[in-house]
Amino acid sequence: MKNIIVKVLKNSIAEELNIEPGDELLSVNNSIIKDYIDYKYQISDNLVYFEIKKKDGEIWELEIEKDYDEDIGIVFENPLMDNIKVCSNKCIFCFIDQMPKGMRKTLYVKDDDTRLSFLYGNFITLTNLSDDEFDRIIQYKISPIKVSVHTTDPQLRKYMMGNDKDMDILKYLKRLIDANITVDCQIVLVRDVNDKEQLTKTINDLSSLHPGLRSVAVVPVGLTKYREKLTELKPFDKESAKDVVEQVTKLQETLLRKFGTRFIFIADEFYILSKYDFPPYEDYEDFDQLENGIGMCRLFKNRVEEEIKNIRYNKVLKDEVTFVTGVAAYELMVELAEKIMSRINVKINVLRIINNYFGDKITVSGLITGKDIIDQLKGKNYKNLILPRNMINDNHVMLDDMVIEDLERELNTKVEIYDAEDDTLLSLIVK
Repeated sequence: MKNIIVKVLKNSIAEELNIEPGDELLSVNNSIIKDYIDYKYQISDNLVYFEIKKKDGEIWELEIEKDYDEDIGIVFENPLMDNIKVCSNKCIFCFIDQMPKGMRKTLYVKDDDTRLSFLYGNFITLTNLSDDEFDRIIQYKISPIKVSVHTTDPQLRKYMMGNDKDMDILKYLKRLIDANITVDCQIVLVRDVNDKEQLTKTINDLSSLHPGLRSVAVVPVGLTKYREKLTELKPFDKESAKDVVEQVTKLQETLLRKFGTRFIFIADEFYILSKYDFPPYEDYEDFDQLENGIGMCRLFKNRVEEEIKNIRYNKVLKDEVTFVTGVAAYELMVELAEKIMSRINVKINVLRIINNYFGDKITVSGLITGKDIIDQLKGKNYKNLILPRNMINDNHVMLDDMVIEDLERELNTKVEIYDAEDDTLLSLIVK
């Protein structure tokens, strides 16, 4: 696979050396680059040798002096510089197996790739790694790494993951931690499968590896309406979610006394389902599992409330706006809308979108499609729609390939995006 450069960052070493988009990286330090992790490892030293093939075919040999770990400033056509490693597991809860036909092909890719864990925070199972690949994690110090555990019971893990390979996950985690690799773990909690006593056992086992194993996230299984011929699983309801919150709260108290950290953190959906309040901001500690959605609602709520408290503005940009959200975050958005309206002369509508595309048991805003928004809002004349960032990807495309312009055209109104991880919401209303 050719390592074609598509972008050169401004004021970078690459720009200074006249490296250009369209050039091809042939080697670094006389080594053929396998992938992005290999590339990052090779360029970490103070003195680096590049071999570049220019667009006209000319070969450049470059000697680069730089600071240790300083980046060169180039972006490749394929970020991984290699093919994605796919998953061979057949998990009973796999979301991709529950997706309807006809979506874009990239959404059906089951990745289980260490490099995606390091680069983007994807969780991997460690079951698809060869011995050489495992050694490579340790050699290149790929850290932190995100690992899907689900359970520490080897037989139960085999059942949940549909794989007969060695499932002694503690053995593999210990090997990583002994090599000074920081690990964050995830448990997809399946009702009456790996919850209750099994969850307590798993947490106790994993906590024995702290502090190298930094944190554990517990997220509820997502169940769509497309589960024909798949293992029958039960969704969490109010009472079972309450049981999870109470169980984990007790475990957190014990772990906090023992280690000075709560160690285990549960998804916002459990608090929403159970009708329990989100924990205080400080209970999420360093928000190590924020990429997994853990603590997102609390973080967003605190930021918006702080913005409202300190609001200073010269002009209200719109007399009416409409927050579009999923079922899970609806009550939080209503609460925040009321607080904003108490300080700013603006009308705020809050609309919850039922997920007809995947089924009404999917309640998070990140899995809402453009079609559902259009079907449920068309003809109702809501003005100035404001959507959360997690409804679109980095190319501003929704799950069903609709784009913001499609919504604006079909609903005849302006559509804007806010990011729950920064302070963009009020800036769409006042300036």
